[in-house]
Amino acid sequence: MIFDVDGTLVDTNYQHAVAWYTAFVRHNVTVPTWRIHRAIGMGGDRLVAHVAGDEVEDRLGDALREQWKQIYERMIDKVRAFDGARELVVAAADRGWRVALASSGDPAHVKHYLDLLDLHDVADDWTSAEDVEKTKPAPDLLQVALDRVGHGPAVLIGDSTWDCVAAHRAGLPCAALLTGGFGRAELLDAGAADVYADLPSLRDRLDVLPFSSP
Repeated sequence: MIFDVDGTLVDTNYQHAVAWYTAFVRHNVTVPTWRIHRAIGMGGDRLVAHVAGDEVEDRLGDALREQWKQIYERMIDKVRAFDGARELVVAAADRGWRVALASSGDPAHVKHYLDLLDLHDVADDWTSAEDVEKTKPAPDLLQVALDRVGHGPAVLIGDSTWDCVAAHRAGLPCAALLTGGFGRAELLDAGAADVYADLPSLRDRLDVLPFSSP
């Protein structure tokens, strides 16, 4: 079982959107917050061009990413885990399933979330943005996660349309959650196998989740 982290296990999507918006404003680029939110779940290597265009990426991309990181890290201590997050991962591990966390986040942020969730001894392995050249919606992170925990039938648990697209490209089903602020219809349109309101609802359905070999 592969878990996305931001927006799936920890409640960060809106903090990320605000941090990106603030970074853009500080560089005199105005991007509507709703458009930024629709891109959350996509790696930072892709987000700038996606929401502001290639010219802004070429001119300011690295500076914007550094600014976003500084702003977000001033918020990170306020981040909380979603209700039932650790219990869901433990329930998967208790069933004998190998568990990987497939995050495209900054390595230090991923470590913070592992500490917050107390999952160091539960998850078999995890990823960060440093592990691949292309983040979601590319399937690379999922492939790295599978390489680390062993190939076989798998399912991704995610919260964004980008998770659904990455899972499809990796040949995996995605069980999606509403916790990231994406709507049920758009998650299904992006390829979600099913959509759940929250983590406890998904935990109640663990034994009927769709698994597929990549």
